[in-house]
Amino acid sequence: MIPEIDIETFAEQLAAGATTIDVRETDEYVEAHVPGAHLFPLSEFSERLVDLPIGPLLIICKSGGRSMKAAEMLAASGRPEATNVAGGTMAWIASGRDTVSGPERG
Repeated sequence: MIPEIDIETFAEQLAAGATTIDVRETDEYVEAHVPGAHLFPLSEFSERLVDLPIGPLLIICKSGGRSMKAAEMLAASGRPEATNVAGGTMAWIASGRDTVSGPERG
């Protein structure tokens, strides 16, 4: 079973420095994303597992479906520390929180 958190808990963990992985496609991410989220599109996810940071990861997408799939992939690969963000970026935006536009800065 993949753990799941709501937007309020996500915001608290993000503020505390948690690592966020956004699994939407590049065009979605560029349009608007949670500040500090790292882009790992689901379409490339299985090939990029080795590039993911080690440790607990908060996985987000548009509404929670793709992020759950990504968290399940991580668990199946022996990395059970992924948590799904229920409601995803849409819930983040609906809560009135800020987003960032443009490509990931690295």
